[in-house]
Amino acid sequence: MAEPAVLVTRELVAEAMTALSGRCELDLYQGPPDAIPRAELLRRAAGKDGLLTILTEKVDAELLDAAGPGLKVVANHAVGFDNVDLAECTRRGVLVTNTPDVLTEATADLAWALVLASTRRVAEGDRLIRTSTPWIWDPRMMLGHDLYGKALGIVGCGRIGRAVARRALGFGMRVIYTDVVRLPADAEQEAQVEWREWAALLAEADVVSVHTPLTPETRHLFNADAFHHMKSTAVLVNTARGPIVDEQALADALRTGEIFAAGLDVYEREPAVTESLLSLDNVTLLPHLGSATVETRTAMGLLAVENLFAGLAGQRPRCLLNPEVLAQQP
Repeated sequence: MAEPAVLVTRELVAEAMTALSGRCELDLYQGPPDAIPRAELLRRAAGKDGLLTILTEKVDAELLDAAGPGLKVVANHAVGFDNVDLAECTRRGVLVTNTPDVLTEATADLAWALVLASTRRVAEGDRLIRTSTPWIWDPRMMLGHDLYGKALGIVGCGRIGRAVARRALGFGMRVIYTDVVRLPADAEQEAQVEWREWAALLAEADVVSVHTPLTPETRHLFNADAFHHMKSTAVLVNTARGPIVDEQALADALRTGEIFAAGLDVYEREPAVTESLLSLDNVTLLPHLGSATVETRTAMGLLAVENLFAGLAGQRPRCLLNPEVLAQQP
């Protein structure tokens, strides 16, 4: 039998590329280090049995049309799948997978790096030293805020949200959360978190960490009105998806002192960043590093490849997002 034809839209870590080797007719995009151009993506998808995509690739009806009726599986190299039209893939009988679980701890660590950097002005201090700005120790110099005894607000208490909450306990913080669906009482007790309605969480939290998926309902969830209801000493951290935060509204809130600081790993129009954020000292900006550890990216790549080949073989992938496709098959 002929090997399945597969398009991989970005080179993966070495272990994942080795796992692909010799098992398929591989078409690997190796262009510039930005996303594969849309026209090239459509052209190279034609006739493929499987696509291994990155979050920068929009998997929609146009791409599915270009791939043709032989497409069996889209293996998305990410936990989030807001770049995939899941309903359209399901309608066409195309399996869609993601890579959950394996990046939970790494992303939670990164969220805490941003919490600490924002509350204690770490990046601002680093810039001061690197630019040889004259300074002398002063009791009033670059004052941040304590975390001990404060409230951490989790928005989206799934795997990553709960991992962030666990770390908060070590800092002596109490944890409040809000989500579309409230956790069962025993799960709240085990995680040591307390439920709050949205408005109450904004008003109470000293640090707000975002872990909700991007949906039409969560787009610009953090807007001017949300910032108005937060404490002037509050810190916002976003390691979820950029469009959950209205970046211009955030820049305005940071500039006017409506909130104290922010830490961002994701952006509304990634990789572009709203220009008014770039000149602000009270925001820490990272280039989407949430899962960027050797161990985690290796695990993500291997899981994406595993999902891909399971789908190509007609088996149920481990991380299947639309199991109803299998129920439709004869």
